[in-house]
Amino acid sequence: MVQSEKMKPAATAVTRTEERNRMRTVANNLILHIHPTKVPKPALRFSYTWGLGGISALLATILVMTGVLLMFRYDASVERAYTGIQTLETQVAFGALIRSIHHWSANLLIVTVFLHMLRVFYTGGFKKGRGTNWLIGLFLLLLVVAFNFTGYLLPWDQLAYWAITVGTSLLYYVPVVGTAVANFLLAGPEVGQGALRNFYAIHVAVLPALLVLVMSWHFWKVRKDGGISQPEPKERQRVERVTTIPHLVQIELAAALLLLAGLLIWAIFVPAPLEALADPLHPPNPAKAAWYFLGLQELLLHMHPLAALVLPGIVLAALALIPWWDRQGENIGHYFRSNVGVATAVTGAILAIILVPLLVVVDEYWLDLPALMAGTPSLIANGLVPLLLTLAGLGGIYIGFRVLFRANHSEALVGLFTFTIIGLIMLTIVGIFFRGANMALIMPF
Repeated sequence: MVQSEKMKPAATAVTRTEERNRMRTVANNLILHIHPTKVPKPALRFSYTWGLGGISALLATILVMTGVLLMFRYDASVERAYTGIQTLETQVAFGALIRSIHHWSANLLIVTVFLHMLRVFYTGGFKKGRGTNWLIGLFLLLLVVAFNFTGYLLPWDQLAYWAITVGTSLLYYVPVVGTAVANFLLAGPEVGQGALRNFYAIHVAVLPALLVLVMSWHFWKVRKDGGISQPEPKERQRVERVTTIPHLVQIELAAALLLLAGLLIWAIFVPAPLEALADPLHPPNPAKAAWYFLGLQELLLHMHPLAALVLPGIVLAALALIPWWDRQGENIGHYFRSNVGVATAVTGAILAIILVPLLVVVDEYWLDLPALMAGTPSLIANGLVPLLLTLAGLGGIYIGFRVLFRANHSEALVGLFTFTIIGLIMLTIVGIFFRGANMALIMPF
């Protein structure tokens, strides 16, 4: 009997060790299901990937977890949605913090997915048979924007109501299907109970299912394509490969902990905004769309709505076709392709920073195409003409890079891409900070 009692602690220790080993095996298998067993050592450089893919995946996970918690206290009705948010923030323990984490994670996710797209483009990560995953990534970017757009309405405050009203009004300008899509989303001609119910259902059911499926496909394709893009090894050059555990996992863990700490601190000191209860009869002045649509709203001030929608559509289509336009695979894994590519990118950025605000000011105060083309339909004078001039300008920039820098096709595309992206950012900055009452240009200080 005494011997049996002495053996119990040893047996318990063995059982605990086996349990820890079993849990470690499960965790390792989960990690290796997402990652390959070994990765190229150069791929571990943080300055190459910046951890943007993993950060985006972590933010998506945080959004799902906090979103589920918020669902317990949210009621998708125009009578109780706003008061429910107030109750959540004032009477539920940590309710304001959870909502703040959810809100800022959603906004940050747009930024990180966008930056991830830039990283993949600038390193040529769509080359060497990776075109399909590039398209999947673009779809994920649109999916993240849709998530934010549908979630924007749910607080049912003035900011949400009028941002969605402005955003959905653009759909009516889409030929053939625009009105039908807008009426389906809003469940009628205007933002109301039907729209709130539809946005909530899409936000918590349809989009999460799509996100899980498409993210899984994206991760699988990364592995199927041989991991993240890397420079082609030189002749007889051997690329060292290291085990994912612990080399890659410890880097991801450090990045995740830094993100969580920074997000928590920000959410504590900068609460999620909540304005007055939505009032359909008293729009704010100015009534602005969500910040990630303000570049498009700025375009609407300078072009016919149809042209303002066609231009981003052309840019998006061009991005989708990039893997088939730029097939020079020898520069895969090199930022900006080459030194010439760096020069075209820097020049494109400088041009956008100078030209885009200048064109905004010129169009605001001096240029009036409809008046200059009196008698011409608005769709032509204020739509087709500025659209064609814009496309001609983009074409001229591409040719200029080819001639002035003697850039090859791939290097010139880098410069053109940079000009387009920085131009969009400049339009967004103008929309956020330099538009005041009646959407007039103002100085923000």
